[in-house]
Amino acid sequence: MKTVLIATLALLASAAQAAPKACEELKAEIAAKLDAKGVKGYTLDIVATDQVADQKVVGSCEGGSKKVVYKRG
Repeated sequence: MKTVLIATLALLASAAQAAPKACEELKAEIAAKLDAKGVKGYTLDIVATDQVADQKVVGSCEGGSKKVVYKRG
């Protein structure tokens, strides 16, 4: 019985980690990391995956349907 409980909890934990992240939340987390490293003069934009051209992708959100892209300046 303990084995089944442990397996169920492990499955639930992995499902929670795989949940799609909201784009604004991810963008804020990335901005906080860049700010903490002292990076200045950048913009982060959220774009549809099919609209990413030669931009630098720094995150994926909403189940991979959108990307967070980084641009200097």
